[in-house]
Amino acid sequence: LESEAKTVLTKLGITNFSQKVKELSGGQRKRVSLASALITPCELLILDEPTNHLDNDTIDYLEEYLNSRRGSLIMITHDRYFLDRVSNRIIELDKGRLFSYDGNYSTFLEKKMERLALESSMEEKRQNLIRKELDWVKRGAKARTTKQKARLQRFDELVNKDTYTPDEKMDISVGSTRLGKKIIEMHHISKKFDDKVLIDDLDYTIARTDRIGIIGKNGMGKSTLIKILNGEILPDSGNIEIGETVKIGCFSQDDSHMHPDMRAIDYVKEASDYIETADGAKISASQMCEKFLFNSTMQYSFIGNLSGGERRRLHLLRTLMLAPNVLLLDEPTNDLDIATLNILEDYLDEFNGIVITVSHDRYFLDRICNKIFAYEGIGKIHIFTGNYSDYSIYREIQGIEFKEEVKESPEKTPLKKEKPKPSKKLKFTYNEQREFETIDSDIEKLEQKIEKLENDSIKFATDFVKLQEILNEKTNSEAELEHKYERWEYLNNLAEEIENSKN
Repeated sequence: LESEAKTVLTKLGITNFSQKVKELSGGQRKRVSLASALITPCELLILDEPTNHLDNDTIDYLEEYLNSRRGSLIMITHDRYFLDRVSNRIIELDKGRLFSYDGNYSTFLEKKMERLALESSMEEKRQNLIRKELDWVKRGAKARTTKQKARLQRFDELVNKDTYTPDEKMDISVGSTRLGKKIIEMHHISKKFDDKVLIDDLDYTIARTDRIGIIGKNGMGKSTLIKILNGEILPDSGNIEIGETVKIGCFSQDDSHMHPDMRAIDYVKEASDYIETADGAKISASQMCEKFLFNSTMQYSFIGNLSGGERRRLHLLRTLMLAPNVLLLDEPTNDLDIATLNILEDYLDEFNGIVITVSHDRYFLDRICNKIFAYEGIGKIHIFTGNYSDYSIYREIQGIEFKEEVKESPEKTPLKKEKPKPSKKLKFTYNEQREFETIDSDIEKLEQKIEKLENDSIKFATDFVKLQEILNEKTNSEAELEHKYERWEYLNNLAEEIENSKN
């Protein structure tokens, strides 16, 4: 179990096994918690947004792990590629109703469109029937006759029946100011914290058509680059020149600037009281909140009472209220639901400015980006033309592996690495030795037992009570045999390693 725990922790980017949990960052704690869930023997694994705070390589590993894992899995996630590759059933919660779809995310999209088309057709027929019945109700009763009570009751049921309402569309076709010839020029910029190099001699001039995705392992300096571009921190060397017409809007991970005691509408008005849309119309901050699904009640809610996803949506609204022509997005897909992500992507498709985003959402990177800034080494950024899938193919062809981040205290690193050097003699533990000596006979006994149970199941085929007992025992025996096979493989590999170490 300890070996498996260390393997999973390493794959999730945690390599200092003796470090106290209280010393870890929020993202690292989430990964430790995820590792704990993954190695816990269980029939049902429940994961809530497992890909948040994981880099792309780690998500690839998690996909492989879950696909090879035995047992059921229920997860909440907005990562659409992850859903496509891991799930075989989608359960959608829509306006208080649950819908179940066989298949992955791609199949879900097709079946949902079919369901919505059917509901729309049924609602149209219902409205036609209501119009006909309404005409009948309005006509007065003939002399000495009364309206049929049953028909009036049916009309009442038609009117008050729960109806299909199409999803509200989040209109964010906000205008942006024009860009001049000079946008952003990075001249040989470098940045490090203590002895940790984050950016090493980055030289790049941003073009008018750039849609840049920044990728790499956690802790490599992706968010630092966003902060440098936003003017929050300065580079140690080199300089950045920003054109006079550039208006930057930054959608960051950090929401500490959102005071919990401030009302949502006041937070938006801090950016602007009104804004022009792409067609030149002016709309107020309150109207924009409505378009972002903040009704009149929610607009006057305190930020502290909003959910994480609602705060992110509010932060996005405020960023767009600034009408920027350069958008800096730091993990924009975290805590946003898929419907909001689709709307954001539609907006970015029509956006006339520059987009620079840090993201682990591969679907989002494929949809939005035409250039990739990849951290391939300590501070070294490789600039690639294409989206994330293009870069993944290139990286596979070139055999590129992302290097791990430098430790915060490099002077301590050699000590940590030297600890395993005094090699202990490789050998079985007492219990492993006993298990190794008996495992062949244990497997043989189990195989004979299962064969006998199969014969008994035929013999007692008409005795349903006895048959159920036999089948239950057979299932348990097969599970035990499978475990024995795994232990046999592990012990024989270990025996081979012990033998090789003697030579």
